[in-house]
Amino acid sequence: MAEAKHTISARTVRGPSPTVAAAPEPIAGGRSGLPGGLRLVRVVAHRFSWGLADQAMSSLSNAAVSLYIARELGAAQFGAFSVAYVTYAWVLNASRGLATDPLLVRFSHAEHQVWKRAVQCCTTTAALVGLVMGIVCLIVGIIATGTTRLSFIALGISLPGLTLQDSWRYSFFALGKGSKAFVNDTIWTVSLVCALLLLRFSHHQTVFWFVLAWGATATLAAAIGPLQARLLPRWDGALEWLSKTRDLGTRYLIENTGNSSSNQLRLYAVGFIIGLSAVGYIQEGTLLMGPFFVIFQGIALVTVPEASRSLRKSTTQLKRYCALVAAALTLGALLWGAILEVAMPRGLGALLLHSGNWEAAYGIVPWMVLSMMGATVAAGANAGLRALGAAKRSMRVALISAATYVLLGVIGAAIHGTYGSVEGTACATWVGATLCWWQLRVAVREYKTSPAPRAAADDAVRAFEVAQGQTNV
Repeated sequence: MAEAKHTISARTVRGPSPTVAAAPEPIAGGRSGLPGGLRLVRVVAHRFSWGLADQAMSSLSNAAVSLYIARELGAAQFGAFSVAYVTYAWVLNASRGLATDPLLVRFSHAEHQVWKRAVQCCTTTAALVGLVMGIVCLIVGIIATGTTRLSFIALGISLPGLTLQDSWRYSFFALGKGSKAFVNDTIWTVSLVCALLLLRFSHHQTVFWFVLAWGATATLAAAIGPLQARLLPRWDGALEWLSKTRDLGTRYLIENTGNSSSNQLRLYAVGFIIGLSAVGYIQEGTLLMGPFFVIFQGIALVTVPEASRSLRKSTTQLKRYCALVAAALTLGALLWGAILEVAMPRGLGALLLHSGNWEAAYGIVPWMVLSMMGATVAAGANAGLRALGAAKRSMRVALISAATYVLLGVIGAAIHGTYGSVEGTACATWVGATLCWWQLRVAVREYKTSPAPRAAADDAVRAFEVAQGQTNV
């Protein structure tokens, strides 16, 4: 990373004024000799490619490790590992809501020195969330019995490092340095493979050691983060961060945890109403969407920072960007669905799934694809809501969508079994997508006519500029 300047620019990054037209883009592409539009496309594509590479590394390594652990452990111990993993995913969503989501919204286009100050406080907040929830997991582990006890004790020890490592990933994407996030995730993956091999050769293949190795290697990658960023977390910065991003953090916390909880509640209800076999078919259908989901999540790492950069030019540019993201992702989901429809009856289904189960999962693929398309349409609008800092509106959409998702999924299961559940959730995702775009339209209008949204963002950035300036002095 290039050395940052030692002075702070007096310019505060602001949204476009409604009365001043955005400056036209230069025609020339600078030293590259490319037209301005082509150069911009190349730069954006470069950032998106690192998002895809990082998410592929993260998702594929998680899937491979989970399959390996499933083969090595019995059903009971793997069930305990799965409970620990689901708990980790919930804590990670909470950490992102309080720490990294506000960072992406407010500081993706900030001066480098301001970004450094923000990251120092953001990473501390993420580690603190992991520490608090780690203590909770340790208490649960002490109270629980059997293999669940061991998995939660190991998870409690590991959570601070897990949340800290994730915060470095998002910090690098906020700076536009996705390559650093990819390197950090690669370090985690390689060290985890080495740790699993060590456990195999030392005959310590139990759920406790697997979870502990998973967390310890994440902590190692988290320790590399400061070397990559050339800064250290400020261990007194969590309170400052929570105070200066309080208009976003609490709402994103509710939004993220609400979304992650809705799918679990729906699966619990389906299992109770229909049976565990129905849950298995739904999960197999989700697994079939996995390759596209990697692309979806990888692009999602970059959509908010890019939306913030588009907003700096004009709200019109932001709306075009959001529509382009939604269209591209939706087309990708449709193409992947077509591939599954053609390839599964020709051997792909039996190859990927158990030979006796693929036909049942194949029957729900069209509805799974339709549901994913609704999610991709919503993703474009949600990136715009995040860039605008319209946390109140995005939280409202998330809570209504989560409730609709559970309600229609359960009603569908009661009426028409497994098919009814996926039909209901597909309808729910499109309801959520419609709400997202409606709220984006209102939020853009508010941004143009009211100084409050821009003032909140400016005040947060200015506060970190002042704090960093005092630190330098």
